[in-house]
Amino acid sequence: MFLPISDAPNPKGRPYATIALIALNVLAFMLINLPLGTQPPNPEDPAFAEYVEFLSQLVTSRQQLEQAVRQVSAYDLFVFEHGFRPAQPSLFDLLFSMFLHGGFMHLFGNMLFLWIYGDNVEHRLGIPLFIFWYVATGAAATLFHALFFASSDVPLVGASGAISGVLGFYFIWFPRNTVRVLVFLPPFFMQAFEVGARIVLGFYLVIDNVLPFLFAGAGGVAHGAHIGGFLAGMAVAFFMNWRKVSSSPPDLAPPAKVPGSTDAIRTALSRGDWEGVADGYFALPAHRTRGLLSPLEAVSTANWLRHNGRPDAAVVLLQRVVRGAPKARGAAQAVALAGLILQDDLHQPSAAYQYLVSALRQGLDPQTEVPVRRALAAIETDQRFHPGRFRRPHR
Repeated sequence: MFLPISDAPNPKGRPYATIALIALNVLAFMLINLPLGTQPPNPEDPAFAEYVEFLSQLVTSRQQLEQAVRQVSAYDLFVFEHGFRPAQPSLFDLLFSMFLHGGFMHLFGNMLFLWIYGDNVEHRLGIPLFIFWYVATGAAATLFHALFFASSDVPLVGASGAISGVLGFYFIWFPRNTVRVLVFLPPFFMQAFEVGARIVLGFYLVIDNVLPFLFAGAGGVAHGAHIGGFLAGMAVAFFMNWRKVSSSPPDLAPPAKVPGSTDAIRTALSRGDWEGVADGYFALPAHRTRGLLSPLEAVSTANWLRHNGRPDAAVVLLQRVVRGAPKARGAAQAVALAGLILQDDLHQPSAAYQYLVSALRQGLDPQTEVPVRRALAAIETDQRFHPGRFRRPHR
């Protein structure tokens, strides 16, 4: 058995939205699942007859049907009524079913994943957007599954589609993070290992869901919902990245002092007029800035922006230039500077970690490497949890 138990780095502070979602799921389990799960159904209830008819379509013999009916609880009827059934879709069921679970282990596994991965995504999105996209990707997950099983009356319940959406965000935004995975092979072996986040999440997507979905069909697990949620989270995170880099930075100081033309920018560069370079650069549409600055020119311009109170603009500029020339001379320094600004000026340690680790792996001169390693040490020190020292990369 392979079980993720923690991740690193994680932001300081309490992830209030993540805690609230976990509390709502647990509360629903305690108030609905536990009491109804121990109650027999009312044989006179019309819903019972409908459920028995549904069961008769799933078994092949009368004996199997009688055995299945004997195991029916009041909670089974509740789920049949309020779980999302693709053949009888309902907006209320689509949302409400995200907070119902099939049993304790179903609940425990989902809440563990939400606790591990939710805090970083919540910190990046903020509480309102985190809750919105949690629900939205959860709905997208269920509808994706329903596309393939539109005639199914099997009710879908659980938070795993929404949590898979969170995992999709995490996959795009925190590729350099590490996840502590407990490997448990009873009764002889139990050991925790640190594994790259994208390896763990890629295993979850492909091995745990895509392959079973392709070869096992519907089964007892809604693999299609997991896949749909994950893809939805990835798509939204990718779009947000593109929009942030393509849009004008929030701290851009209008009006631009230099006309938006390549000639004006080259003239400002020749004079070392970094203010003129920055103003001219951001006066152009994003698609016209590709290739205008080398990574080293971007570093000089970004340093000017940083020291003049425009860190967001500095990061956007560095992101654009590195995206256009990831292997060019000075690209590692540009990546490192983006990480340092995110850590020291914008106080986004989880985002900063991605850049700092990437810069080290690309190779840095000793003068740049010192502050990068110092920043990584500060991120490690500020961890909310210390399950073990997460790996800092070496060249």
